[in-house]
Amino acid sequence: MRDEPWRDPARSADERVADLVGRMTLREKLGQLYGVWLGQSTSDDQVAPFQHELVDGDLNWPELIKNGLGQLTRPFGTAPVEPADGAERLARLQAEVVAAGRFGIPAVVHEECLSGLMAHGATIYPTALAWGAAWHPALVERMAATVGATMREIGVHQGLAPVLDVTRDVRWGRTEETIGEDPHLVAAIGTAYVRGLRSAGIMPTLKHFVGYSASRGARNFGPVAAGPREVADVLLPPFLAAVKEGAESVMHSYADVDGVPPVADRALLTGLLRERWGFDGTVVSDYFGVTFIEKQHRLAADSGGAAALALAAGVDVELPQVRCYGTPLLDAILAGDVPESLVDIAVTRVLRQKCALGMLDPGWQPAVPSTVDLDPPAGRALARKLAEESVVLLSNDGVLPLRDGVKVALVGAQADTEAAMLGCYTFPRHIPSAPKGVEIPTLRSVLPHAGYAPDGAAAVAAARDADVCVVALGDLSGLFGRGTSGEGCDASDLRVPGHELLDAVLATGTPVVLVLLTGRPYALGAYADRCAAIVAAFFPGEEGGPAVAGVLTGEVTPSGRLPVSVPSDPFASPSPYLGAPLARVNGSSSVDPTPAFPFGHGLSYTDFEWTDVTGGTDAGGLTAAVTVTNTGDRDGAEVVQLYLHDPVAQVTRPVQKLLGFAKVWLAPGESRRVEFVVPPEATAFTGLAGTRIVEPGDVELWLGASSADVRHVLPARVEGPVREIGPGEERDTRVTVS
Repeated sequence: MRDEPWRDPARSADERVADLVGRMTLREKLGQLYGVWLGQSTSDDQVAPFQHELVDGDLNWPELIKNGLGQLTRPFGTAPVEPADGAERLARLQAEVVAAGRFGIPAVVHEECLSGLMAHGATIYPTALAWGAAWHPALVERMAATVGATMREIGVHQGLAPVLDVTRDVRWGRTEETIGEDPHLVAAIGTAYVRGLRSAGIMPTLKHFVGYSASRGARNFGPVAAGPREVADVLLPPFLAAVKEGAESVMHSYADVDGVPPVADRALLTGLLRERWGFDGTVVSDYFGVTFIEKQHRLAADSGGAAALALAAGVDVELPQVRCYGTPLLDAILAGDVPESLVDIAVTRVLRQKCALGMLDPGWQPAVPSTVDLDPPAGRALARKLAEESVVLLSNDGVLPLRDGVKVALVGAQADTEAAMLGCYTFPRHIPSAPKGVEIPTLRSVLPHAGYAPDGAAAVAAARDADVCVVALGDLSGLFGRGTSGEGCDASDLRVPGHELLDAVLATGTPVVLVLLTGRPYALGAYADRCAAIVAAFFPGEEGGPAVAGVLTGEVTPSGRLPVSVPSDPFASPSPYLGAPLARVNGSSSVDPTPAFPFGHGLSYTDFEWTDVTGGTDAGGLTAAVTVTNTGDRDGAEVVQLYLHDPVAQVTRPVQKLLGFAKVWLAPGESRRVEFVVPPEATAFTGLAGTRIVEPGDVELWLGASSADVRHVLPARVEGPVREIGPGEERDTRVTVS
């Protein structure tokens, strides 16, 4: 048996996998196409809607693995477990999987890792919206590499991140999981995360493909009415960029896009993703997504029909637990309703990945570390650094940084709430009944203040007696209505949580510093001019308290910029900056969508001067360059942003579109040159014929400190004929800082 070709590491993966598939029975092939979730909750108060109907609390583990197993679902993220004990238990489970199957193939292990590894005691990093606010891809890549190394150490192979959904309506509860409202920013940060995970040997999983964030009314699981141009030009580009970066896995979205759920959309999962884009990895289902074809989308009468549609569309693996890809799919194949060739295609993809992971090699052994620290000092330091760079100073009349000797009142329950720092996809918020597992300093514990009062009359009295009042307000994340932000926690309006306290404190006349610890931006039109300063932090993680305190005291110079616009009116539908002319304020509507603070906005404690601006049309495309000098008295970072304005095109274009950016750290008096080279392909859009084109004509390059603070306009021209470009011809702006 050891001489069989599939066991020989010297042979090619394709040869080995083809030989193995040819030896497998149908049941053994199907065993590779699903996961098993041991220990998952079946109680109504700890689960997603419908989950208690879809899982069996008394799983027959020997029966489930006797023909092999594709994946093990979240052995660390399901319940509290000490890391070393968890790794040892996982190794035992893998040994049982290897012993049970005829071929001795272990299972791929996946975990959530959106804010770090979602496991008891693991470092909790800022959530994805904070990554976007940092505007620092290299730092996000470092974080992902660190997270990935931890995952590999304990025997995990696949991470269910990053989320590449582009924010379309911040009322959506999962806004906290998105990187921002611009596809270029999402792609730049998201691909950095992909690189980081892959560098540690972890397979990233791109989600949610596609349209999930564009639901009508920002309702989770809501239908999507996005047209093909919005899908192609706004929602798809981050996924294409990550596929080109080498991501090995994609997760379909729960949405239905114009009546077609991606889980059953062969044109999307096979025609576009595989045939046009060249993706050769696995497509995994979002949890219970295959079942939802039957239960929610109503495209199939039973679970066998749901399995048939998903498999034909291109979904390779059913997660988190086998329901449709087991006996129902087997029966459908034996009845002649589903060709076995579709199973062969899917199992080949799965086994190719296992081959790359060494799981087909003789002597494969799982990782069994004797000691594990999931929250080492280096991890906390990196979490602090990312949190600090993600804090956005929205406004400041000079009250910040707080001066020595100033009497500060600290009010608001969020100031003394550990959960105020944590997004929904962190272990303490996902499993709130479990111990939090890590130290989470609150703002109250680290910010010098004369007194603290959470709310009510005591808070008003404390504010009246102080020189400055810091008001900490925001969200508590949760699942499916058990929070104000998070999966299934959508908003019907965008009033600041706790605004009644804010109004009462403002009425005292004491200068107010508003600190927002949230998973989404809230409407600040009523407060932009009334607060002495406003600081925004998007669930900044376990070190968020010290990071925010550092900005307030001046220990940290704020360098974050908004990855999403901050609305003005809490009752108007929020409008992302990436809109056509009709999306802007005009005389045809009584509603003004102008944000209170625009995309890309953020202040500093130092000043920057922009000089020696050059650019226009060059032989290689379009160029723009500027020299940035720190003219203040402290270190700081400027974020130089380059936007495209296309005044005339064959279809309506956004007023402006981010093409590139650079976060530039400068000491006092220091200067650096930022140069952008924009290839013509970076200006591409979906034309009248429905294909991506480069269209010649006059354009403008806008250099700005935000989407609204445009400092320089550079006329340029895209040369050549109208030409169609394919996925392999897409190009990004090249940025250099010298």
